[in-house]
Amino acid sequence: QLQLVESGGGLVQPGGSLRLSCVASGVNLDLDRYAIGWFRQAPGKEREGVAAISARDGGTKYADSVKGRFGIYRDNGANTVYLHMNNLKSEDTAVYICAAGELRIGVLRPQFYDDWGQGTQVTVSA
Repeated sequence: QLQLVESGGGLVQPGGSLRLSCVASGVNLDLDRYAIGWFRQAPGKEREGVAAISARDGGTKYADSVKGRFGIYRDNGANTVYLHMNNLKSEDTAVYICAAGELRIGVLRPQFYDDWGQGTQVTVSA
């Protein structure tokens, strides 16, 4: 079982950027074995998959709503996965949560992930 801690959220103006971090810890951790997903949840809405990165080969997948604006990257040596968010919009406002699963390929569906962080708030507002 992994412990995941997110950071980097905050208040940003429309068009601005943020970088979120997801730091993993656990006994004998080999983060490269895990696919990592970033999800978000806004008040009154279902949890939405935003980006995912696969185990081993680092392949990526993005929701259509963030393609071209968000990038997901992993640094296995630092046990960290990042979500770079550019050209932020008000509709990106949500709690952003990272998750880990022993999947070969990262997917955007939450039911495939076993370990979840607590989330970090991102608010996009003028």
